[in-house]
Amino acid sequence: MGADEKRTRFRRFDIAEKLETEDDIQRYMKGIMAECADDPSVVAIALGHVARARNLAQLAREVGVTREGLHRSLSPGGNPSFATVAKVAKALGFKLTISPA
Repeated sequence: MGADEKRTRFRRFDIAEKLETEDDIQRYMKGIMAECADDPSVVAIALGHVARARNLAQLAREVGVTREGLHRSLSPGGNPSFATVAKVAKALGFKLTISPA
C-alpha cells in the first residue's frame, strides 16, 4: 500500500446497538416474527440481540442460567431449548402465542 493510500476500517454491525428504545425492540421483534417465525434459530438469535440491547447479565440471572450460557445459546449456531426461549421471551416482556397459519 502506497503512502497516499488510506486503509478504510470497518466496524462489525451490531443490531443490538440500534435497539435503543422499547419501541425499537417491539418493531424489531414484530418484523422478525412476520418474516422469520418459521425459523426458530432466527427467532432465538433475535431474542439474543434484544437481550444484549438490554442487560444480558441481568436477564441471565432472571432466567436462571449463566451469562455465557445464555449468550452462547442465543447466538448463531446455538440451539436453545424451547423452555429457554420461553423463559427469555417472558423475561423480556414478550408472550409466545400460537395461531392458525
